[in-house]
Amino acid sequence: MAVPLFIKQDSKIRIVSPAGKIKETLVLPAAEWLEKQGCKIEMGKHIFAQHCQFAGTDEQRLEDLQTALDDPECSAIICSRGGYGTVRVIDQLDFTEFKKHPKWVVGYSDVTMLHNHLNNMGFASVHGAMPPFFFNEKGESNENLDSLKNLLCGQKVSYTISANEKNKNGNTNGQLVGGNLSIITSLFGTRYELDTENKILFIEEIDEYLYHIDRMMHQLKLAGKLDKLAGIVVGDFTNIKDNDSPFGKTIEEIILDAVKEFNFPVCFGFPGGHDKKNLALSFGNSWELNVSKKSSILKLI
Repeated sequence: MAVPLFIKQDSKIRIVSPAGKIKETLVLPAAEWLEKQGCKIEMGKHIFAQHCQFAGTDEQRLEDLQTALDDPECSAIICSRGGYGTVRVIDQLDFTEFKKHPKWVVGYSDVTMLHNHLNNMGFASVHGAMPPFFFNEKGESNENLDSLKNLLCGQKVSYTISANEKNKNGNTNGQLVGGNLSIITSLFGTRYELDTENKILFIEEIDEYLYHIDRMMHQLKLAGKLDKLAGIVVGDFTNIKDNDSPFGKTIEEIILDAVKEFNFPVCFGFPGGHDKKNLALSFGNSWELNVSKKSSILKLI
């Protein structure tokens, strides 16, 4: 796996909007903070454009993302937000120059589309908070930003997660892959389909129905994505809904039911996804996962 160069004090960072539209007030404080750290910030030409629910037309979003990918001086591309829209432009992106000058791509949710493609090409990327979620209520940098900074600057990262009685204990290691469950399953049958063999799969979700989660977990199983998996880390499942006729199982029960015939460890409760606390994870890098009765430890190796 190719790992981009780590961020230095004077590194150039580009901020783009490949999917949903976003207000300036949600991005500019992050840009100003990064500049105060010594970074050179350049925002996409169309970053605050609006077209339907998107940050500009497909052509505008494609232009900004392609420009960032092609920039040989750029060390990281931070997506301003997720939402929906990256799927509409990904097939038109050219990664020729990116392969010559790899850079970190940062984001989550809809950015899972880019993470999966980069992983298949052999490049590490970062699943982590985007500009609207860099600060606490007082405007101070929070754990999201601190964890992102640690990963981008090359620090060795280790997270300890409280024990969960639903966990499947065990110890494993492998490349970490994944992201938003809906995006992962939507890519089955395409050239962006995620390879999970011998890997640790991270999943998170928002605004889905319980039966949809069940269907996607069994879709993973039917597609053979669980057969040779090294382990699963379950992030936040936020604002999950139920039907008038209750589905009858919790998120934990749904996931455990889908993986019951497998022996790999399963860690519930990682603070990552669409909740306030969204700790950064480097996809494509190797991590060690140790799940025990006392706690779970996810450590970059």
